[in-house]
Amino acid sequence: MVKITIHFEFIKILFLVEKMVFTLIVNFTASSLNLPLDSNMYQNHQQMKNLLILLFLFTFSVHFNYGQKVHAVEYENQADIKVFVVQYENQADLKVFKVNYENQADGNEGKWFFTNYPNQAKKKVFFVKYQNQADIKVFFVKYQNQAGWLNRAKMHLLY
Repeated sequence: MVKITIHFEFIKILFLVEKMVFTLIVNFTASSLNLPLDSNMYQNHQQMKNLLILLFLFTFSVHFNYGQKVHAVEYENQADIKVFVVQYENQADLKVFKVNYENQADGNEGKWFFTNYPNQAKKKVFFVKYQNQADIKVFFVKYQNQAGWLNRAKMHLLY
């Protein structure tokens, strides 16, 4: 809930700043060209601009909130990424913490939520038997704060 509150506060501040800047630009342009200000035109333009910004922010925030939803598939050819689970933490490219709820899987920081169906996941993974078959090596950790990348060169595989 804290994350959502901060997000809405940020949007409010963004709208206020944008409105102030736009008002300054319109007033400066109109005064420098000696044009009368049509308030109705200004309001319609402002409302359309606010709507477009809101839609963009909503799309942007939805895209990044659920970046680590994964589904384990049965066959290698169904997978986006082949994963090998290592025995020791220092052998891994990524330390993974398995979260219980979808909204806890934020960003690309190793917090994975396993979905029940492939169409709910952003990435489909296949767990291989041998390390040399894998695109990425993971180690499952016990605590959420331990999750994260050890080899950042492979981060692009989960975007």
